[in-house]
Amino acid sequence: MYLSSSRAADASAGVARDRPSVRRAVAGNVVALGLVSMVTDVSSEMVTAVLPLYLVAGLGMTPLAYGLLDGVYQGVTALVRLVGSYAADRTRRRKLVAGTGYALSAVCKPALLAVTTPWAIGAVLAADRTGKGLRSAPRDALISLSTTPGEQGRAFGVHRTLDTAGALLGPLAAFGILWAAHDGYDAVFEVSFCCAVFGVLLLVLYVREPRPSTAERRTGTPLPGAVRALRTLARTPGVPRLGLAAVLLGTATISDAFLYLVLQQRHHLDARWFPLLPVGTAAAFLLLALPIGRLADRAGRLRVFLAGHGLLLAAYLLLLTQAVPQLPTAAALFLLLGTFYAATDGVLMAAAAPLLPPALRASGLALIQTGQAVGRFAAAVLFGAAWTSFGPGTALAAAAGALATAVAVCALILARGKATAGSTAPTSGKATA
Repeated sequence: MYLSSSRAADASAGVARDRPSVRRAVAGNVVALGLVSMVTDVSSEMVTAVLPLYLVAGLGMTPLAYGLLDGVYQGVTALVRLVGSYAADRTRRRKLVAGTGYALSAVCKPALLAVTTPWAIGAVLAADRTGKGLRSAPRDALISLSTTPGEQGRAFGVHRTLDTAGALLGPLAAFGILWAAHDGYDAVFEVSFCCAVFGVLLLVLYVREPRPSTAERRTGTPLPGAVRALRTLARTPGVPRLGLAAVLLGTATISDAFLYLVLQQRHHLDARWFPLLPVGTAAAFLLLALPIGRLADRAGRLRVFLAGHGLLLAAYLLLLTQAVPQLPTAAALFLLLGTFYAATDGVLMAAAAPLLPPALRASGLALIQTGQAVGRFAAAVLFGAAWTSFGPGTALAAAAGALATAVAVCALILARGKATAGSTAPTSGKATA
């Protein structure tokens, strides 16, 4: 039903006009970007699913070497995201910057077949993450600039639903190919490359650069220097508070992999089922991203964002008790984590986007995402150290205490800036950010 948006409507949605009384379909630009992300995520998750097996079992790499490569794979994105966002805003060619990122990641898929040494593989993975970093903020800026302020949550919910569908299908496709091809890693990388190229073609053919806003047309010049742009963002009402909240909550958010390991150890889960645990979380995220995005537009995006972290806290507490049987614990964990992501991932971008000037939309979103990513990196290091020193139970209890404190502190921070952190609701015009 979302594809019913006309091309003419898409072309006029540069800075979408806010008509609270009209219920419109999601812009075609949003759907097109969602399909691009879905196909690209199928490609990326196919590689992610088999990469440990390929490197350790196929190439004989040690777990320590793989751990270092995994750090490169995850860490490069946050560093490049700021560069890509600034380039997109400065040139006002967000589609071009995003497309460059998608194309770079696509080229890296077959390159994995040609390299065998840890350093060469690390370079390819770094290039792949560079592509992801380049595309993320310009893509989110395109979504935001193609949508009315009152429907940001709904638009990001549609995009994240399609994106998560790809994350769900990717591992299943990889395991299906390995089963059919008898451990044919080459076939996985080749199919992944084809999917990535298809995603780039969808972007080129169906995604449009939104028309410049009135403010952009008045200035008529590119952005000033990076320092001045950063100073402008720091002075934008609501943005510093939201960025600080993202960092604090990110510092208390441990990765899914650690939670799955705690589940496996404390509830003696059969190791054969471990690779399928992320699929359960992705399925819950897929089902809930759009409904919760709509809820955020109506009930308030900051409220939903904080409530999502409350659900993550519930997941921590669930794993701390061993009174609940194994299967109900696993099912509840999938639901809590999926709901957490649905209430925070796109909702954070939907809350931030209306606060940011159109000319700095990609840079502002990237800055908030990078702060959150740095916080989560710190959380992973601290949790891993606590687990090593005191065991998983104590480490998880400390994480739960930290998250509860962070939620309370961020509620106070955001409450003080609520008047300036709002966006217009689709029906009443009240702030819903």
